Amino acid sequence: MSAPEIWMRRCFALARLGAGSVSPNPMVGAVLVHQGRILGEGWHRRYGEAHAEVNAVASVAVADRPLLRQAVLYCSLEPCAHHGKTPPCADLILREGIPEVVIANTDPNPLVAGKSIARLRAAGVRVRTGVLEEEGRYLNRAFFTWIQQRRPHIILKWAQSADGFLGRPGERTPISGPLVQRLVHRWRAEADAILVGTRTAQVDNPRLDNRLYFGKSPLRVVLDLKGKLPLQAHVLDDRQPTWILGPERPGRWENTHFWMPPHTQADDGRRWWVAFLLKQLRAAEKAILLVEGGADVLQQFIALDLWDDIRLIQSPHYLGAGIQAPAVPPAAVLRERMRVGNDSVLLWSR
Repeated sequence: MSAPEIWMRRCFALARLGAGSVSPNPMVGAVLVHQGRILGEGWHRRYGEAHAEVNAVASVAVADRPLLRQAVLYCSLEPCAHHGKTPPCADLILREGIPEVVIANTDPNPLVAGKSIARLRAAGVRVRTGVLEEEGRYLNRAFFTWIQQRRPHIILKWAQSADGFLGRPGERTPISGPLVQRLVHRWRAEADAILVGTRTAQVDNPRLDNRLYFGKSPLRVVLDLKGKLPLQAHVLDDRQPTWILGPERPGRWENTHFWMPPHTQADDGRRWWVAFLLKQLRAAEKAILLVEGGADVLQQFIALDLWDDIRLIQSPHYLGAGIQAPAVPPAAVLRERMRVGNDSVLLWSR
């Protein structure tokens, strides 16, 4: 492994620390290196706050600041070139006199899209791009989906028995073990919104919050087009931001919003609500959608080819019969397989 790859992997590790806090921005890490020694490092910690490059420069000790003019800045994504919620990072690089910048990915955002690279080069800064480019893109695949496809990054998640069943009809059927449940709550903390269908909300009565991991709870979204959810359901407790796709219920609601998606004759069967939901999530800047079921909802997203990641939890236990789990689409590529407690976790993406 070359020195630039070593430092870039450090950038990726730092960037991941922002998961769940920076969306719809990308996760970005930055490292300042002088003759093999780290002078400073940082990551984008929270949406709307300082970027990774700013935090890396701020972390440099006073005694080391003169060395910035001889240092290399490694950054997992092209520094910004525009005034957004923070000033352009390209300005900071030029002001500090950093002579060399190494980048994994060019920013797909049209406001950046190579503009920083061109500006830095025009000012005499040596810029190298494409270091571990594929790994960098995979790290920020949700951001690339958000910018290039102009919709949320969609993660389908389900747990199935060893013989391929999600559970028994009309009965809450625990499939995964307690350690995997903690992992699922981490996934929830990293998502902006979480979706379940009516039957899942009725039978499992989930809270759809993040109780078992640190960080935020996502926006709860429940499909209830016919208004079947009982008022005592956890998702109607009004304790956290919630969208119900269905008719409004009586009562005073502070955190719960009811949407009734418009339906026309031209809409595709029962799937007409999907496009409506994705449009509303886009408007609300919810860039990562975690779809947790049930079988019918998951299958609708698969049939529409609206998925980016699939997270499958495989139990070692058999049910013998029940609700059949969806088939993983042929286009899915297995990226990782790991053991968590007694369960297997398989991570797929396109």
